[in-house]
Amino acid sequence: MEIDEFLGTLGGEEAPSGVSGAVQALWYAEKGDWERAHRIVQEIADEDGSWVHAHLHREEGDLGNANYWYGRSGRPPVTGDLREERHAIMRELLSRA
Repeated sequence: MEIDEFLGTLGGEEAPSGVSGAVQALWYAEKGDWERAHRIVQEIADEDGSWVHAHLHREEGDLGNANYWYGRSGRPPVTGDLREERHAIMRELLSRA
């Protein structure tokens, strides 16, 4: 699924089926449901889940926690625009599906 198609699903009530939990969490984050996104990534122990987890804590403003999760993901901390980062994560994760 391409990012434009993925973003086109935001009018729905639930994240699209057939995508990873990390991508589902990004879907809820994009809709402004940080709590649901965070609940999802707390259950994902891999690097992708850690990457999304880092992004969510950065969005929350908890940079210490975000940096911890960036480290777990194997990725450097990001300081740029949150939406741009979220879309970059979406693009990469969707490209692997």
